[in-house]
Amino acid sequence: MIDRPARPRVLVVDDGALIRLYYRETLEAAGFEVAEALNGIEALEKVLSEPFDLLVVDINMPKMDGMSFLRNLRGETASAAAVPALVISSEAGEQDADDARAAGANYYLVKPVSAADLVLHVAVLTGVTA
Repeated sequence: MIDRPARPRVLVVDDGALIRLYYRETLEAAGFEVAEALNGIEALEKVLSEPFDLLVVDINMPKMDGMSFLRNLRGETASAAAVPALVISSEAGEQDADDARAAGANYYLVKPVSAADLVLHVAVLTGVTA
């Protein structure tokens, strides 16, 4: 059994500093513990070295984009592959959402996302009840 902190741990993967700050402040205010990664490579390293309850992932990032990150992650260890992923992207096409789900996303939202919607979706995907 893996020891988990009392607060669900969320890894925010986005190359935008302001987006990461917005997600961090919103989620920490709602009681989540938040870590950050700037791209898919950094995120993959973090997920393989420490447990997370949810990944909040952007698509367009340098070095390794969100789709590649999810495809790589889903091919790793069972515990890493099982972490749910919420993709939040500026890509608004139906095909973008389908591609994200095919890569391993559990849910897809289009930016901008309100604080209330972010907290709601993160709570649902981590199993947090009100």
